[in-house]
Amino acid sequence: MYTIRNRFRGYLPVVVDIETGGFNARTDAVLEMAACVIEMDEQGWVSPGELIARHIEPFPGSHLDPKALEFNGIKPDHPLRMAVPEAQAYREICQPIRAAMKASGCRRAILVGHNPAFDLGFLNALIQRTGFKRSPFHPFSSFDTATMAGLAYGQTVLARAVQAAELDWNQDDAHSARYDTERTAALFCQIVNFWHEVAGVPESVRYNSEG
Repeated sequence: MYTIRNRFRGYLPVVVDIETGGFNARTDAVLEMAACVIEMDEQGWVSPGELIARHIEPFPGSHLDPKALEFNGIKPDHPLRMAVPEAQAYREICQPIRAAMKASGCRRAILVGHNPAFDLGFLNALIQRTGFKRSPFHPFSSFDTATMAGLAYGQTVLARAVQAAELDWNQDDAHSARYDTERTAALFCQIVNFWHEVAGVPESVRYNSEG
């Protein structure tokens, strides 16, 4: 029997995308965040699980770069955004992650992202800024789907990698945290499942459900 705990050395992969008001994690606002827990069946195939997303209010004194807002299309003051403070958003996003960790026996979540240094930098800045206690994510380790896709398909741009994997891509929906998380999760699972089919995994991962 396969378990996700054994497959990823006790880590639960969680795909994350963060949309921001700029590139400086210390000064620029987090505007959207989405997370998708990865699941595994007893045969070892992975699939996207629950996805949760939140629109987020810019933190007090944060910077908003007009070029970044033009790129991601976010209008921070739009009355229909239903944005919440970043501490509340992260707390709500963490709830299903913690539940999945408990159910799977994983000791920590590991962020999966497309060029995840950007997302992890903003996530760690948010955690520090809000004084958030016991974040489920490892503070510096991550899985990078840009690297994985470069190996598997010769493509590192998310849109091109998704299309090279013969998955659906809608450019009109791109650069929202929810959509990019959904597509990154599909890409991650496609690559992991391809490896599982072609190369398999070590015997300890395959059979040792207590490892």
